[in-house]
Amino acid sequence: MTTHPAPVLAEPKSYWVTDFLMLQYQRCSRRAYLDTHRDRAEADPPSDYLQKIKQDSAEHRQAVLEDYEGFQRPQYAPGDWRAGAQATAALMAAGVEYIVGGVLIGAIEPDIYLVSCPDLLVRQHGWSLWGDWQYAPVDIKLGKKPKLDYQIVATYHAYVLAHTQGNWPHESWLALREGRYHSVDLEQQWPKFGTVLHDCLSDLRSPAAPEVFIAHSRCDLCHWFSQCYQAATTTAHLSLLPGVTPARYTHLKSQNLTTLSELAQAHPKQLAYLPGFGDAVAEKLIHQAQATLYNQAIARTPPNDDTFILSPHDLPSSEVELYFDIEAAPDVDVIYLHGVLVVDHRQQTEQFHALLAESPEYEQDAWEQFLALVLQYPQAPIYHFCPYEAQTARKLTQHYNCLGSADLQKLLRRFVDIHWCVTEAVTLPVESYALKHIARWMGFEWRDSEANGAQSICWYNDWLTTGDRTHLDAILRYNEDDCRATYHVKHWLAEFAKPHWQAASISDLTVSA
Repeated sequence: MTTHPAPVLAEPKSYWVTDFLMLQYQRCSRRAYLDTHRDRAEADPPSDYLQKIKQDSAEHRQAVLEDYEGFQRPQYAPGDWRAGAQATAALMAAGVEYIVGGVLIGAIEPDIYLVSCPDLLVRQHGWSLWGDWQYAPVDIKLGKKPKLDYQIVATYHAYVLAHTQGNWPHESWLALREGRYHSVDLEQQWPKFGTVLHDCLSDLRSPAAPEVFIAHSRCDLCHWFSQCYQAATTTAHLSLLPGVTPARYTHLKSQNLTTLSELAQAHPKQLAYLPGFGDAVAEKLIHQAQATLYNQAIARTPPNDDTFILSPHDLPSSEVELYFDIEAAPDVDVIYLHGVLVVDHRQQTEQFHALLAESPEYEQDAWEQFLALVLQYPQAPIYHFCPYEAQTARKLTQHYNCLGSADLQKLLRRFVDIHWCVTEAVTLPVESYALKHIARWMGFEWRDSEANGAQSICWYNDWLTTGDRTHLDAILRYNEDDCRATYHVKHWLAEFAKPHWQAASISDLTVSA
């Protein structure tokens, strides 16, 4: 008789749910799942900008903690949460006034451990397992506002703390930027917290990761971006279409529209009645699917009208044209670079001017140099991408009292937002209507392929810190390429518009005749 070895039963998996995981889950359930189930060695390395954010957060945390003299830290080996929780409980039992870097653990199910690491625990009057005192958690955040995801995490800290001290804290605090404190309404946030925790545990226990959804504004800094992006592109996921938000995607799935071809063949009336759609959004999303499916630009026209939306007046051409791009460093509150590409069609020349504040105190000088340059060409349109440049021009001119009101208005009338022109006039097969996505589809390439606005902030910070001009050189190269990309997009759009304008001119002549 043949005997077989008894099967080896896998040990049930334990889930350690941290406050950081809860924060990330609210932003992306898939990230929380991958952080729990995948090897971090497979993840992307952190970008310079993400490293800077972490450094800024650490400096903010240190500045806040300076107000709490005499705080104590539990001593334990990094990553040993059980030892950390024991050491923290010992400090709490001793009645220490301020505890920094504490660890709290609550076991809510045999395989579920909740781990809370509040930045600060503050002793208060009240009742706990140890006597007539208890603790309240303080979470230190770099943000200026008490965002909902912050408040849910603050409620999480209070919940796990209640498991440790035997009583709910009176309050849970957020320490924000500029010395702001926010007391979280625990009673108000409790139902939302319960839903988030329940959904998080359900997703973590699932055999498969939550469906991928790419949102560049949220995903670009994530260490799982490359893997998620590959999964999305492999399936041509609808989240890669501009305008498909998570809420709209849910409604599209309810209509069984989950592929490019299905959405491209839909009728606008099929979508217009859905929440968050309407006629304009429905038509735009269907056009976007068609443009992407067939990899072609589609002219946008008014309803029941074949007229091209842009007129030559909207996209002015001139003997001299200026292409303008700004670089700013928000962490030191300075607008330090005004890049201007002067395109002279008469002389067939292109010259880039970098009006630069090498340190923040020279911001006004750089702006006045910009004004002196553009006022040399009083008839030249000033092309830029998105409203930021025009808004900043108004702000700096008024702040430094450089021009009178009439002259400022005359200057601003010369500004032409090429982003508005593109999005109004044409649907492109792009994932985003950001400059890089648009210009690259049109054939333009940046000399530094990885350069972006976030990286330029890091470069300027590195320049101020080290004095190494290679950082400035990288910024100037990137800014010049942004100006040239704007010129490239304008030229492409003008060429795309020509047959439409010519057809309109012929039509006008026919009507006149």
